[in-house]
Amino acid sequence: MSQARRITMNDVAKKAGVSYQTVSRVINNHPSVAVETRYRVLDAINELGYEPSRAAQNLAGRESRTIGAVAFGLNDYGPSQIVINMEKVARDFGYDFLIYNVTEISRGGVMAAIRHFNRWQVDGLFIIPPTIHAVYTDLVSMCNYPIMYIGATPDPRIPSVAIDQKRGSELATEYLIEHGHRQIVEISGPLDWFHARARHEGWRTTMKKHNLEPQYSIAGDWSAASGYCVAQQLLTDTMPMTGVVVANDQMALGALRAFHEAGWRVPEDISLIGFDNIPEAAYFEPPLTTIQQNFKQLALQSIELMIDILKNRDAHSNHALIVPELVVRASVAPST
Repeated sequence: MSQARRITMNDVAKKAGVSYQTVSRVINNHPSVAVETRYRVLDAINELGYEPSRAAQNLAGRESRTIGAVAFGLNDYGPSQIVINMEKVARDFGYDFLIYNVTEISRGGVMAAIRHFNRWQVDGLFIIPPTIHAVYTDLVSMCNYPIMYIGATPDPRIPSVAIDQKRGSELATEYLIEHGHRQIVEISGPLDWFHARARHEGWRTTMKKHNLEPQYSIAGDWSAASGYCVAQQLLTDTMPMTGVVVANDQMALGALRAFHEAGWRVPEDISLIGFDNIPEAAYFEPPLTTIQQNFKQLALQSIELMIDILKNRDAHSNHALIVPELVVRASVAPST
């Protein structure tokens, strides 16, 4: 049985309709290549499965000035905002930013992403892990370039930058308590997510801090539909409540509709506070009090730390937390 022929730069050039020299310039991140041509070559490389020689690049003493990011589902607001802001900051620093979206969290899925970035000869790699999974601990042995976690710290050996999700939920719960609320329930996110678990813990510990029992919490799936269904369940169970901490603004939107349909006025009968400060939150009825995550600051600190690690390969592990902020609007009123 004959072995499959190795894909060459000439194959890529033919596929992309460019010269061998143009392919070489793209691989080495030469600035003289037009954007449209660069993407055509990159598409051909990806389609053919061409793997440039890392050894040749190292002999040339060149960096690729390319940073990769492994994301796990970009439909949700938080992960998508992280990627959008990081791409912009990386470009401002003169780095290309490549994204690989993993649809299934598994060792095979992560390894496919690593192989993808090996082909692009990235200088460093960001991992944006949403859910708690053992696969992240394998990454150290998979990569021969620096990696960083964004948004969570599943492996303390690896540098990370994250927004303090627990503190955000503490701010939300404290704000309700300051307004006289004592019967505060929670609509959490799915508790196998890092962010949902941290936000849940923030609500729980803040209630206990004020000698209040965190009795009732139901998990949604981050969608407005799940917020609607959970709020309906809260109403059906006739749970005594004057305030609701909701783990994201989309679920808060669904909860607002459920309360409205049941004849509960927000904030007169029930106060509601969200998390994320999505652009639409200011236009909910009533405008939503929520927690602001500074994704621009997250992106800036992440890229700066990665560049520092690339310049100083012996840099020690670093974990940075960014404190979120409360955004006060009209969905919370004093408890009567």
